[in-house]
Amino acid sequence: MRIRALIILAITAALSLALRAMPAYAQDPAVVNSKTIRVRFENDRVRVLEAILPPGVKEQVHSHPAYVIYVLEGGRYRNYAADGKITEGELKTGDVIYRDPLTHAAENIGDKPLHMILVELKGDSGAGKSSHP
Repeated sequence: MRIRALIILAITAALSLALRAMPAYAQDPAVVNSKTIRVRFENDRVRVLEAILPPGVKEQVHSHPAYVIYVLEGGRYRNYAADGKITEGELKTGDVIYRDPLTHAAENIGDKPLHMILVELKGDSGAGKSSHP
């Protein structure tokens, strides 16, 4: 009985480690953050998301292809990159930001909701330089 319990424990631990090591880019932001991100439009070229992140809320890790952000209501954020780097910054209302593909989680560290429109580019969108971390 002990050996069986140890085997089950070992398998559970191995699966847990394997799932942590899996790339997060397969995680759709509209699925893993369905309370804060909604798909507003989609076709074969773009997907448009609306994100409303209340104060103090931290998203689940998710991925984007290359995308553009239009900030409807700005505020302070903390970004958790896939490589473990944590950055903080401020988005200003009216900002337009391009980002290369990335896997991350964001947290609203301000006192007002962050409200953004994200336009994800599909297919070969080329690489550009991100204006925010």
